[in-house]
Amino acid sequence: MSVGVGDRAPDFTLPGTGDREYSLSDFAGKPLVLVFYPGDDTPVCTKQLNAYNDGLDQFDDLDAQIVGISAQSVESKEAFSGKHGFEFPLLADADKEVAGAYGTLGPIGFPRRSIFIIDADGTIRYVHKAMAGLTYRPVSELIEELEKLR
Repeated sequence: MSVGVGDRAPDFTLPGTGDREYSLSDFAGKPLVLVFYPGDDTPVCTKQLNAYNDGLDQFDDLDAQIVGISAQSVESKEAFSGKHGFEFPLLADADKEVAGAYGTLGPIGFPRRSIFIIDADGTIRYVHKAMAGLTYRPVSELIEELEKLR
């Protein structure tokens, strides 16, 4: 299954950092940037999430929430987040069900680096799915897309 721009964002509930569960509905009423990334504490993922964390004020200025999702355990997420001081939640999609619902799994089930921007009403407004996982969308591009929602 795959979703795209204009589609309703698939609902989810996943365990995450901060010893709690997160659902799509928790973020209703504000833009949401869903960041699917391949792995905790890997070089590109670390660089990507640090860039987003460093740009958090820009996202806050647009009342947008960032959430990272990957298949590693909550324990792995807590360690990764604690090590780098991420100020946004990381969610554990251990069975890759949410990644599957958003169409971010490659042919052999390996998660692809992907970004979804969901508007305040739950509609997908931006999608980027990387074919190769060595690059990521810069903060400036995501901010530009979020500004279109105003």
